[in-house]
Amino acid sequence: MKRTYLALTGLLLAGTALAAALPPGSLPLARADVLFDSRPVEAANFAILARPVGDDDWNLLVLEQLRRRPTCWQQRPDGLVDPSLNRFDFTGICGRYLDSNGYSLRINRDDLAGSWRLRLVQRGPTLYLQASSVASPTELVVGRAEVARRDRDGFVALQLDPGWELQRRSFGNQALSHIYFANDTSLPQLIAQAAGELLKPPPAPPATAVAPQLARRSLLSRNWRQGSNGGSASSDALTPLLAEPGRTIALRVIPFKD
Repeated sequence: MKRTYLALTGLLLAGTALAAALPPGSLPLARADVLFDSRPVEAANFAILARPVGDDDWNLLVLEQLRRRPTCWQQRPDGLVDPSLNRFDFTGICGRYLDSNGYSLRINRDDLAGSWRLRLVQRGPTLYLQASSVASPTELVVGRAEVARRDRDGFVALQLDPGWELQRRSFGNQALSHIYFANDTSLPQLIAQAAGELLKPPPAPPATAVAPQLARRSLLSRNWRQGSNGGSASSDALTPLLAEPGRTIALRVIPFKD
């Protein structure tokens, strides 16, 4: 499969050189999806994993189970993933896709390997698989995972966001050793959706968290006004203030009469 892929790459480079030698406008523009197509894969045979690197970095890799046994990865009791393929000769049993040579982005049948890259970014306990490009200030979230703990020998399994799936690159009837993170939605629409998520205001605090404080202030104001109209402020009116630390309490001075 690698020799076939190298041969196809050579044909692509030769075609590029020929197009450069011809006068401008003599050839129509060709999209990457004219050369390469894609086909669906069995998602159960793949694992999208984040490998911890150093203190806070992550590397993305995709594993494929080519044969049923032995298993290329195993779920650990703590929720992390054990890359068991490291303990045996996995040739012909497991497939590994380690970098941009093994995987890339494909959106609406466009192969974006040359303009968009995939990377892992952790924010708090959440690890995001993002696609970014120098041509766009907006990053696309492709998948994510919650990181319960960090273990150099334990990988984190990522789940793709809705609309995203794995596909295999193909040329005619030939399946190639390259995996796409694919989405059928157009790129402008995905960027608009991602930008809209960033512009959403933060959620308002729950009403139950504000109501008790407002009720105490309203009760205090009502009782204090009643006391200032000729009567004396009841001791109940001071109770809400006493229950709030850090507040200064204004007390009326009543002259003492013998």
